[in-house]
Amino acid sequence: MENEKSQVNLFTRLIKGGHVPDILDCIANLSSDEVFTPPELVDKILDLLPDEVWQDSSLRWLDPACKTGIFLRQIAKRLMVGLRDEFPDEEKRREHIFHNMLYGIALTVLTALMSRRSLYTSKNANGEKSIAKFDTPAGNISYDNRPHTYKNSICIYCGNKEGSELDRDETRERHAYNFIHLKPEEVKTMKFDVIVGNPPYQLSDGGNGASAAPIYHFFIRQAKRLEPRYMAFIVPSRWFAGGKGLDDFRDEMLHDRHIKKLVDYPDASDCFPGVEIKGGVNYFIWQKDYSGDCEITTIIGDDERPPMKRRLDEYDTLIRWNEAIPILRKVQALHESTLDKVVSSRKPFGLATNFTNFDNINNPDKYKIYANKKTGYVYKTQIQSGKNYINRFKVLLPKANEGSGDIPNRVLTRPTIAEPSSVCTETYIIIKSFDNEQEAINFSKYIKTRFFRFLVFLKKVTQDTTAKVYSFVPDLPMDHEWTDDKLFDRYDITPDEQEYIKSMIKEM
Repeated sequence: MENEKSQVNLFTRLIKGGHVPDILDCIANLSSDEVFTPPELVDKILDLLPDEVWQDSSLRWLDPACKTGIFLRQIAKRLMVGLRDEFPDEEKRREHIFHNMLYGIALTVLTALMSRRSLYTSKNANGEKSIAKFDTPAGNISYDNRPHTYKNSICIYCGNKEGSELDRDETRERHAYNFIHLKPEEVKTMKFDVIVGNPPYQLSDGGNGASAAPIYHFFIRQAKRLEPRYMAFIVPSRWFAGGKGLDDFRDEMLHDRHIKKLVDYPDASDCFPGVEIKGGVNYFIWQKDYSGDCEITTIIGDDERPPMKRRLDEYDTLIRWNEAIPILRKVQALHESTLDKVVSSRKPFGLATNFTNFDNINNPDKYKIYANKKTGYVYKTQIQSGKNYINRFKVLLPKANEGSGDIPNRVLTRPTIAEPSSVCTETYIIIKSFDNEQEAINFSKYIKTRFFRFLVFLKKVTQDTTAKVYSFVPDLPMDHEWTDDKLFDRYDITPDEQEYIKSMIKEM
């Protein structure tokens, strides 16, 4: 399905034919950051594979997350060309490819029908219009409406919570995606040489967006268990820095020497027009018989940055900007303490973002409070934690800052200096506190430098700016004012590197 019109036409035909139960439910659960990979993007991903795979008729290919069937269709096109010499007869070539080489596991009833139509030109593989005659309607594209398997109220395969929106009976799709819900004995019997696809990115339990948990990493882990020769996926780049449910996965990926190439798009709309995916997306090639450094390429719009071959595990975060590596190495060469060691917890004073039990009346029994887009006064007795901060000057930044993939990027909003006898809600975190107001002012100016925000930028993949994103930022003395020029001088940043930083970070 190359465009929205063709997708709508297919939905209409399926509805009229009565082939999809609860079809609106199916469509609603295919979120915009999960579906309809453009064919030109699929071709870029397939280009990472070595040329010889297109001439090897013995390979078995799998798309474990079929949506429209576009991966299998583009693979079929290439194999139809690559296997001409071995199978001069076109019909026999197609029969071998479709029956013996291409396999898919669909995400839902709807995507199974869409994928079969895309690959076989018929929603039923044994239908009259199918170009690959199978004995069954499914052909090699399967779908099974599996249940979640719960232990202590959590699905042992995908983490879905028992009793959630997706905890359904057999009459409705549970989104217990087949590939990651395979039983161990099933995994042992499956053998594929090349596994490619665009897996679902998150599993929503029916709550708000914050309750959605990442799920794409389960597909990658499962694919590795099958021990293919090659693997290629396109997934969100949030794993670069870890975070919710992804810290262990990040560590696995950074230490995986089989990842040969990785192409990163900080702005996901460069891959999926009109779709916003915080932190961008990336696709990579994993090769079983390769062990070495990874070639990383970053693409912003029409600007494809020069690739760089380097270790993924040089830092505890995957640094997506190759040009930043020499700069970061210079900063770290001085072995200075970093700010992540002094930044406060997510709730410096134990008050949630939605805390509203305060007013505009000040008196000696109250502290000033900095809350979401407002200030007020809260009784001192309401504050049970963070008391070491209360009587100091505090430099605050919102926990959620700019999360776009725009270049140049502002990275952070303007800091706020909170005076002694003040507190804040979870909306803010305390970057550092001081006994001296002038030091707090100097630190606020330090934050505004491009140099400071550039180092945060290297760790900050999404809007979230908790302590870990400051782990590259030196905790410098604040007995004088720091400017970009002084910082560039301190770390021996060359004129070209200075221009690069300025090209990436907006002036505040």
